[in-house]
Amino acid sequence: MQELAQVKTAQGRFVEHKHLAILNAPLELSGTLVYVAPGRLEKHTLIPRQESLVLEREELTIESKERNQRRKLALREYPVIWAFVESIRSTLAGDLPTLSRFYQVNLDGGERRWRLTLKPREPRMQDVVSEIRIGGERNWINAIEILETGGDRSVMTITRDSP
Repeated sequence: MQELAQVKTAQGRFVEHKHLAILNAPLELSGTLVYVAPGRLEKHTLIPRQESLVLEREELTIESKERNQRRKLALREYPVIWAFVESIRSTLAGDLPTLSRFYQVNLDGGERRWRLTLKPREPRMQDVVSEIRIGGERNWINAIEILETGGDRSVMTITRDSP
């Protein structure tokens, strides 16, 4: 967590596979991620359609260019979304106190290769997500797996952009 807290900016590419019970094959999304400490996180999905999620402090902006839609959410009004957002943002920031506020946190591995297992504390979040697994190497998150209570799951792999 201390190494993660030292990172001021990071960017990479992601590929996400959403395994949904209603689909025969996983849905694949890909795009870019940008983190700027302490509280800005951007997820720009390019495939299969352009969509942006931008988190700036306590506000989440969702924008779909194809649908010409833009929506802003105050996280405090959406506790489940807030808890989910903090799983990633607090990990990136190395902010264990905030992470522990939303989740039971278990860390396995060492500095070179580690894995956080997060179990939601908030009952409404427990209704949606059973567990979030975040894996990384040193100060880089390279995988995020979300296990939903209904059996669906999402697996995101993240590769660092070359300097």
